[in-house]
Amino acid sequence: MTATSQKRDGELGLVATPIGNLGDLSPRAADYLKGADAIACEDSRITIRLLQHLGLKKPLLSYHDHNADEMRPKLIERVSRGERIALVSDAGTPLISDPGFKLVREMTGLGLKVTALPGPSAPVMALILSGLPTDRFLFLGFLDAKSAARRAELEEVAGLRASLVLFETAPRLTTALADLRGVLGNRPAAVARELTKMFEEVRRGSLQELLDHYTQAGPPKGEIVIVIGPPLADAGPSADTLDDALRKALKAMRVKEAAEAVAAATGLPKRQVYQRALELKQEMGGDA
Repeated sequence: MTATSQKRDGELGLVATPIGNLGDLSPRAADYLKGADAIACEDSRITIRLLQHLGLKKPLLSYHDHNADEMRPKLIERVSRGERIALVSDAGTPLISDPGFKLVREMTGLGLKVTALPGPSAPVMALILSGLPTDRFLFLGFLDAKSAARRAELEEVAGLRASLVLFETAPRLTTALADLRGVLGNRPAAVARELTKMFEEVRRGSLQELLDHYTQAGPPKGEIVIVIGPPLADAGPSADTLDDALRKALKAMRVKEAAEAVAAATGLPKRQVYQRALELKQEMGGDA
């Protein structure tokens, strides 16, 4: 009797990999990597270490921000001819602040199969360890490295009734915390670093307390996730108290400086205070 082989349908598998502790790779993810025809990865040196841990040797395909446009057609072609391609990031869940969504969009648009092997995710881990509300949250990835642009990005989300989650680098941590404090007010927050590793730490406190700590202690080591709580329902002065504070400040300062001073004093979002300052300045008959 002659055995016949059936051609396997191709697919792209989004495989979550450990963010620090190799023991967090799921058995299902390990099996998928073992059965893949090739693995698309950001940095082959990092992925090779994971494969060595599993005792595997697999063809690696470089896929990152700088070559994604060139590599997408090649990966699509390989999946369309029946290959199983695993996509991994350097750490955590692919596509979360990493390249890949355009690849998924194009493959699903062509009717090709895409599946996912769920697992570690630094933003979610930091959120659930923060002690802050988890029912509504917004992941912001990395904010702009420049303070003015970063503050503008924060102004866009300052009024959302949701916890905010973002990545930051150690050298920029204090300047980022200062901007968070200035735009969002003195909300409860947490700084998580080295998640799942030996020196895992989650420091909780107000944004001002965290800023004071890291200003004195210096930049911490490791990968950093910041979680900021939503605006407090009972935070901030009444409308009349805010107007009184702004009128006094506007007598001595221009609108921008007055709004910054009152926002810092009250903990209210700068955008909200600035808008009210403009309105009051017009009522008072002055120029901004």
